[in-house]
Amino acid sequence: MATIAGFDGLRFRHWQLESRADGVVVVTIDREGQAVNALSQDMLIELGELLERLAIDPPAGVVFRSGKASGFVAGADIKEFQQFDAEGSVGDALFRGQQVFSRLAALPCPTVAAIHGFCMGGGTELALACRYRVASDDASTRIGLPEVKLGIYPGWGGSVRLPRLVGAPAAFDMMLTGRALSARAARAIGLVDKVVDKAMLVDAAADLARKGRTRPLRQRLLARASNWWPVRQVLAPILVKQVAGKAPKAHYPAPYALIETWRRSGGGSERLLAAERRSVAKLAGTPTARNLIRVFFLQERLKSAGSGESGIQRVHVVGAGVMGGDIAAWSAYKGFEVTLSDREQRFIDGALERAQALFAKKVKDEAKRPAVAARLRGDLAGGGVANADLVIEAIIEDAAAKRALYEEIEPRLRPGALLTSNTSSIPLTDLRGHLQRPAQFAGLHYFNPVALMPLVEIVLHDAMAAETQQRLAAFCKALGKLPVPVAGTPGFLVNRVLFPYMLEAATAFAEGIPGAAIDRAAKRFGMPMGPIELIDTVGLDVAAGVAKELSPFLGLPVPAALATPPEPGRRGKKDGQGLYKWEDGKPVKPELPKDYKAPDDLEDRLVLPLLNEAVACLHDGVVADADLLDAGVIFGTGFAPFRGGPIQYVRETGVDVLLARLKQLETRHGERFAPRPGWHDDALRGDAPAT
Repeated sequence: MATIAGFDGLRFRHWQLESRADGVVVVTIDREGQAVNALSQDMLIELGELLERLAIDPPAGVVFRSGKASGFVAGADIKEFQQFDAEGSVGDALFRGQQVFSRLAALPCPTVAAIHGFCMGGGTELALACRYRVASDDASTRIGLPEVKLGIYPGWGGSVRLPRLVGAPAAFDMMLTGRALSARAARAIGLVDKVVDKAMLVDAAADLARKGRTRPLRQRLLARASNWWPVRQVLAPILVKQVAGKAPKAHYPAPYALIETWRRSGGGSERLLAAERRSVAKLAGTPTARNLIRVFFLQERLKSAGSGESGIQRVHVVGAGVMGGDIAAWSAYKGFEVTLSDREQRFIDGALERAQALFAKKVKDEAKRPAVAARLRGDLAGGGVANADLVIEAIIEDAAAKRALYEEIEPRLRPGALLTSNTSSIPLTDLRGHLQRPAQFAGLHYFNPVALMPLVEIVLHDAMAAETQQRLAAFCKALGKLPVPVAGTPGFLVNRVLFPYMLEAATAFAEGIPGAAIDRAAKRFGMPMGPIELIDTVGLDVAAGVAKELSPFLGLPVPAALATPPEPGRRGKKDGQGLYKWEDGKPVKPELPKDYKAPDDLEDRLVLPLLNEAVACLHDGVVADADLLDAGVIFGTGFAPFRGGPIQYVRETGVDVLLARLKQLETRHGERFAPRPGWHDDALRGDAPAT
């Protein structure tokens, strides 16, 4: 390593410097003791010292690269962010980051970020503070600013620099959605100056530092014009309208604060950075930000559960209906060799057609689609069972039919193969009775639609081996899914919690309350989809099957709409007709009269049964702890993430407050609202953060 002027005797813990023969200094970002670069406060302090020395005797250029195979920089250290307990301390951390990156931007020599792998949040803000950016043409390279998903927005200068660099429309598309861009997409909007092969990354960055680059005139004009004060006044309301359809201001204030700060702030960089800092610090103290950060750590916990190898390469799925076919297609898309069987070829053919649509959507490179499609094969005779490492049963929700299938399949399984059921509600003790190898049997419960829903419940039973759970968790991770281990009692976790909510919605619907009003009340609370629309999406036939299983267990009466299987052609979304009529995959909801007023207690009628059953599930040990329960319900149902999960919502709202509201509903509507066991457990009184 060549000596660098001004750095004699200095050693940095997280940054390594090397001088190239061409005079360019390469700074390697390598956080000590960590597998991933996440910018901590001590890293920023070191970077500030490093930049101060570089400014004294500037080299020909400076290139920032990562020393981690996992990527460039994942962002700020969220664990540190979570520990800030006051707006002032958040403000201090934001000020430090802004100062350091401003010092980087002011270096009197060219600076280049050499990006390979993920570059998120604070990592992207570091790259924006450089004069140029080069990215590797690799599928793993993704560049984004996902802070809005944590209830804040970029606060180390990113919200100031990005609109100036790429223009307001492209900048706000990134910041308001949190969407990450590929290297080529980033190049198209002007965020990245050059895309090269990974092996050439540092050389290309050094070359750019020495020779420079003039941005196309069109990009420069767009960036300048779209940030002009009169244009901001016109564009800001348009952006607000776009956001309002997806994220209500009362629930998600960050996008609106970002737009408004940009709209009204003017002056030089210092004034703009100060406005950014004040706004982000204020957002960081909101319940929305606290809960979304909590959800981030819940997600990380579920991801970590899938460590190790699954030993699964070949998968056989029995049942080519909507769930079975989509499970098979997703598994093939994720790289597994999959065979799919059913009692008739026509069901398999339908599933293969849906799979082709999935592959066309997900595999952007047409040349690669045939190889992906070849991993999924129809198998009417079921010969794939004998070669499979994992068999997934996804037939009708009938215990006797499932047991009969297992008797036929199990003798043909390889010695190390796992047998699983996608049952949505049947207790596993009702299914494993005659199995010869119950230790290798489990539930593997996916959610509809498989391609979109991130959660998979790993359903346990008392004869299951720990190794089976570990292998299935690793398999879920390979699928890009989040595994939650749940007890094999009726309904498991997600359906048991969701069932009273959907049941009450169906009851209100039967009373004559319009479906649109019911759905609106649920969405006002923060649910992503109303319960009437959800029933149709799940399917009235599936909902009736779950009702048959769970109603006796929970002691809840079932309205006529869910008491019996629906008429043919009226199962909901998949038939085009259910509680709603469906056109082009969307429900046609009758307009509510302008003077219609929903009952005052409608939101409570929907939400409190869900909370009531969540409390009972925690009390009954359906999951190991409150964090797992919240994670399962958020990622399995879409329960309002900004509320942190059912148990977190109970803690924040107050046990006594919610008990009083439950008892009011019990008095008004009947004993189905009686508080379930668990409301006085200590777990509801604590408020420990997720880890």
